[in-house]
Amino acid sequence: MKTKTLHQTISFDASPHDIYEALMDTKKHSDFTGAEAKMTRKIGGKFTAWDEWASGENIELVPDQKIVQTWRGSDWPEGHYSKITFEFQKKGDETLLHFTQTGIPEDVYEDVAVGWNDWYWEKLKGYFSEK
Repeated sequence: MKTKTLHQTISFDASPHDIYEALMDTKKHSDFTGAEAKMTRKIGGKFTAWDEWASGENIELVPDQKIVQTWRGSDWPEGHYSKITFEFQKKGDETLLHFTQTGIPEDVYEDVAVGWNDWYWEKLKGYFSEK
């Protein structure tokens, strides 16, 4: 299967800590996405998001700095996981989120690229603007 890599950098009016918590806390993740999530903070711990549409496992967790996880959509080829990395960089009053996803099946790449923006970055920005 051919795969592709996605790189996105997004600016948030929030601290690295607040972004890390929104992504890793079950209640906050569910609140900002509007869908059920079950997160864990253990290396090797499994998680689900978007009413179990997305699932994976934590590979590396550095609070307020970095999250590395395996990740897959429920409609992906059986057993295939990509790897996602969130890295947080404080820049003035904002935080830059450097996001990389490797191993995306080529046939869903465009949907995944748009999906992160529509279903995560825009929703996170809205979540923080309400705080």
